[in-house]
Amino acid sequence: MQERPSPLYHRSVKSLRPIPFLLTALLLLPIGCDRGAHPTQISRPAPDFTVSDSKATVHLASYRGHVVLLNFWATWCGPCREELPSLIALQHKMPQVQVLAVSVDEDEATYRKFVSEHHVDLLTVRDGDQRAAEKYSTEQYPETYVIDRNGMIRRKFIGAQDWNSPEIARYLQSL
Repeated sequence: MQERPSPLYHRSVKSLRPIPFLLTALLLLPIGCDRGAHPTQISRPAPDFTVSDSKATVHLASYRGHVVLLNFWATWCGPCREELPSLIALQHKMPQVQVLAVSVDEDEATYRKFVSEHHVDLLTVRDGDQRAAEKYSTEQYPETYVIDRNGMIRRKFIGAQDWNSPEIARYLQSL
C-alpha cells in the first residue's frame, strides 16, 4: 500500500509553484529595461568622427561648446523625409543649436538631388560608408542624438520627431 503525502508536503509543493515564474521574470527584467530609449551611450562622450563628401567635411569635435543635434537619416527613409522640415525649422528658430544631419545614402547623385529639390539648408553631409552611424550603433533611421556643449550624449530619439514642439525647445534651451 502506498503512503499518502502529508499535508506539510502539499503546502511546500504549493509554495514552490511561483518559483519558475519568478525566475523567468528575473531573467527577462534586464531585457525589458533596455528598450533603446535609454541607450548605453547616454551621459558618455559622443564618439568623434570626421565625414567628408564632395561638398563638405564635418568634424564633430569642432562643435564642442555648442549643443548639437546629430541626426542620421537617408533619402529613401519615409520617416526621415517626414521629419526633415521640422529639423530645418528648428535650425532656423534656434541657431545656437547646431543641427548636423548625416545622410547614410550610398548614391551621391540621389542625395544631392534630394537636398537640392527639398531646399535642405542645414548642415548635412553624406556618409555612404556609414562609418559615423556605426560609431553610434545606429540601426533605425532616423536616429538623433542630443549632444551637450561638453560633448556628452544627453538623449537619443528613434524615429521621426516634431522638432518644433515646445517640450523639445525647452529641453534644448536647458542644455
